[in-house]
Amino acid sequence: MSTDRSALPKYLQLSELLLREIAAGRLRVGDRLPPERAMADDMGVAVGTLRKALSRLADQGVIARQQGSGNYIKDTGQGTGIYSFFRLERRDGGGLPRARVLEVARCAKTPDLPDFGTAPDAHRIRRLRLLDELVVAAEEIWLDGAYAAQLSAHDLSESLYLFYRMRLGLWIAGVEDRIGIGDVPRWGADIGLTGGAPCGLVDRVSTAPDGTRAEVSRTWFNPARAVYVARSR
Repeated sequence: MSTDRSALPKYLQLSELLLREIAAGRLRVGDRLPPERAMADDMGVAVGTLRKALSRLADQGVIARQQGSGNYIKDTGQGTGIYSFFRLERRDGGGLPRARVLEVARCAKTPDLPDFGTAPDAHRIRRLRLLDELVVAAEEIWLDGAYAAQLSAHDLSESLYLFYRMRLGLWIAGVEDRIGIGDVPRWGADIGLTGGAPCGLVDRVSTAPDGTRAEVSRTWFNPARAVYVARSR
């Protein structure tokens, strides 16, 4: 579990990790989770932290907690995770999303961006995306400047959508992704490919509940380390 200042609380990291393991099919309906103390030791957290994570999943109807018997996967389609819009997974499935901010700057919107928002400028956030400890992608996010006068790397959470909701009052209600092939940006070589090398590319437009295009982003990912997965139930 990450202890970075920007990281989610540990119990949320745990519940998000379990949700992604379930979504990837590594945990199935009826599977019994390991005993809580053994599970906490394996994940490097206190038993109380693990129990808080399991309670969150039980409240969502994802697991059933049976006194004297253990914790069982109840419904793989019920949970709504903080990272439900993060569609990259490790090639063997799952993985806890993390982020490492490289740069935050307020810039004029560039001509190559889709139309979005109302301000002439935007907050450009460049960061690396990790699954567990593996760097899998480089991400460039443009948030319309009307939503905040100023942003700094120190302010941001690993989950930007959670940060938008809690700090800016902006709820991202939907996204449109277009998948293609791009070239690794010069600043993104940590994904395991040299700058300019071909890679997977996700172009995203994120919308507020009223349909306003609030944010656009580009994510360059290493297909040897991660795959894009979209599921419907």
